[in-house]
Amino acid sequence: MTPNRSALFLAAALLFALSGCEETAKRTVRVRPPEVVLATKAQMPVLLPLSVRHSHYDLLTPPPPAAADVLFQAVEAVVRSGELQYKAGHPEKARPLFDRAMDWLLASGVDLQSDPRLEELFDRLVDTIHSFEAAALRESNGVSEQRAEPAPIDEIADLSLPVDASLKERIEASLASIPHDLPLVVNDPVITYLNFFQTTRGRAIVEAGLRRAGRYREMIERILREEGLPQDLIYLAQAESGFKPQALSRARALGMWQFMLFRGREYGLKRTWWVDERQDPEKSTRAAARHLRDLYAQFGDWYLALAAYNSGPGNVQRAIERTGYADFWELYKRNVLPRETKNYVPIILALSLVAKNSARFGVSVEPETPARTDRVQPGHPIDLRLVADTIDVNVDDLKTLNPQLLRLVTPADAEFELLLPEGSGERFLAEIAAIPDDKWVSWRRHRIVEGDTLGGIAKKYRANAKAIAAANGLESGATLQVGERLVIPGNAFASTGLGKLVRYRVRRGDTLPSVAEQFSVTPAELRRWNGLRSDRLPRGVALRIYPGGEAARNSARSKPAPATRTRSQAGSASAARLENAAQKSASVLAGQAVVHLVQAGETLWSIARAYQTTVEALRRANRFLASRQIQPGDQLHVLPPQ
Repeated sequence: MTPNRSALFLAAALLFALSGCEETAKRTVRVRPPEVVLATKAQMPVLLPLSVRHSHYDLLTPPPPAAADVLFQAVEAVVRSGELQYKAGHPEKARPLFDRAMDWLLASGVDLQSDPRLEELFDRLVDTIHSFEAAALRESNGVSEQRAEPAPIDEIADLSLPVDASLKERIEASLASIPHDLPLVVNDPVITYLNFFQTTRGRAIVEAGLRRAGRYREMIERILREEGLPQDLIYLAQAESGFKPQALSRARALGMWQFMLFRGREYGLKRTWWVDERQDPEKSTRAAARHLRDLYAQFGDWYLALAAYNSGPGNVQRAIERTGYADFWELYKRNVLPRETKNYVPIILALSLVAKNSARFGVSVEPETPARTDRVQPGHPIDLRLVADTIDVNVDDLKTLNPQLLRLVTPADAEFELLLPEGSGERFLAEIAAIPDDKWVSWRRHRIVEGDTLGGIAKKYRANAKAIAAANGLESGATLQVGERLVIPGNAFASTGLGKLVRYRVRRGDTLPSVAEQFSVTPAELRRWNGLRSDRLPRGVALRIYPGGEAARNSARSKPAPATRTRSQAGSASAARLENAAQKSASVLAGQAVVHLVQAGETLWSIARAYQTTVEALRRANRFLASRQIQPGDQLHVLPPQ
């Protein structure tokens, strides 16, 4: 079959498959509701010889250019259908559509990297499927009890409400007396949301957010001050999440500051099997402040920076270039921004006005008090239930203090800091020393109460009575003393989620070592479980992984416990990695361009800070960053300030 005939056949077959895709964008094809009818994988035309190795497809014969165009239209239509199903609240219908789109891309024989549209669509699809799998892991029994919560921004960003002219006049009259360090404007879009925040539902959203703000206000204001940013940016977190560390939007943005996965990584927020630092209140606040600072440096206007925070700097930049106006309200009037982004800035301004003049709007709350904590570095994985038993606190309180933890076990990371209630840190370190560190994920502690028996305690913890007696040096028939503590030997894999099979979808920038590190396994284990003969990881492939594997058990035995490490010691490794960049920064400021060799653990933000430049400046100087993230070994050109 000639290439031209192949293209025509592929075009006809894919367009036939498209005819059943429900809710496809009108600009692409016309569809017939209501059912989504898709060709099966067996019905998908495969026109080119394929060699299947390790669950990925190798291209043997380049397809004709027309094949990529038709493939893009077909897959994009299915992906859009899936996104519409998800937004409509039907994830069970969305997931098969995303899986089918992935099958089509992998089986097409088209070189995805040869077409920027296909490559971007493929990465978007991989991230979407990864989000589904991550959500499934969070919901699975015994693996995690940290539940995401709906983000308030989803509820209020699409509202259409009337404008109260009398309210506008009253607010304008008092505007001069309201202290602020972000520009405040009172216009019809802002008044629209001021009206809403005076309704029963709107007032409830505002009051809930202001109540939770008390827990985090001191920390957020400190970080904004340290980063040299306006204090009123705190109301961005109010709008985005209502100060919920686990708020999750329809677009899969997560945390108090609603970071997408790729943006969080760009600013140093890690996501592994163990933690998602987008849910860490302090780390995500620091990342948000740095991102906002970079956006302001790019646009020179806070309203444009806020719009770019919501929809991405590319969307705002294209709107400016299309209209010639670098003014948010002009872009608003010309309808060149997404609807949610148009409403985003008025929402933040309205929230600022309500919070600063709460009595006028009938808002009255008692803010929560900040949580006072001690920080400890266990140095080894440890079950939160063992921690709770050791210091006599509720495990739910520990999860509230550490919302970044996705599981009941802390990561196998010597740098990880666990937050405990104030005054309990020294007690924890003293008492946990009685249990071998390689038992911290399997053993528990029990305080004996009146009526306890060895058999009853064993049944409660699903343990062996003889093993409990042996671990505590109890002889047969010994009397249990009320108030004493017993250590309870157990199975590390019984209830922590360790060792359970999961599937991980390979994304842009993943390497065998980086994926192995995320799940505390070794590259050799990954190769063995997936039949891999090399370290190559094709994007989109689903890997079989057993988190923890042998690596978690071995690391607990081999690493010394840094129980007395201080924060300054923990940060010394990061400082050493950037020492060379710091020395070169003087050359950059003096007008000389330099080349920076990226080291493991560095982010664009950390490099930008070392050279006293911005993330956007680095992106402009290194065009390859438009299509992928930085990787160890990359050479970044750092240009002097213009």
